[in-house]
Amino acid sequence: MNKQIDYKLLPKLAVKSEPEWKRFYAKNKKKLEGMDVLVHTLHNVISNRTDCLSCANCCRSLGPRITDKDLDRMAKVLRLKSTEVIANYLRIDEDGDMVFKTMPCPFLGSDNYCSIYESRPKACREYPHTDRKRFYQLFNLSIKNAQTCPIVYEVLQELTKNNP
Repeated sequence: MNKQIDYKLLPKLAVKSEPEWKRFYAKNKKKLEGMDVLVHTLHNVISNRTDCLSCANCCRSLGPRITDKDLDRMAKVLRLKSTEVIANYLRIDEDGDMVFKTMPCPFLGSDNYCSIYESRPKACREYPHTDRKRFYQLFNLSIKNAQTCPIVYEVLQELTKNNP
């Protein structure tokens, strides 16, 4: 079993690998359209051996976009009005999106558990996106996410190593 990558090293490791990943993408863009099965297999294998609770880097550093549905779910689980959730936890960013006022996520506990896990925002539920259909459309986002998430980093490493 592979040892989990230290999330603190990811920014340096990912930046170092980025040129190789970009070359791979440029060379294999058309082939990537048919690689969802391979990418999803890599995602499943790597996710199963990765302990997200020992990392939680995404919760410490990435601010998800909060949709109206997310707001409603969060308000319900927190037993607050939507206006109170907005006042206490959210702000509008430079793109006009609702995001958390502070990072790390205000719902991330010291044990790396999410206090609203079952009602967490859609962006959190879908992260790290390596199991999405048409992965090739998210390849450049994945290169960026590899600086944050060990799963993404390892998926890209395996994908490029096995398919030069």
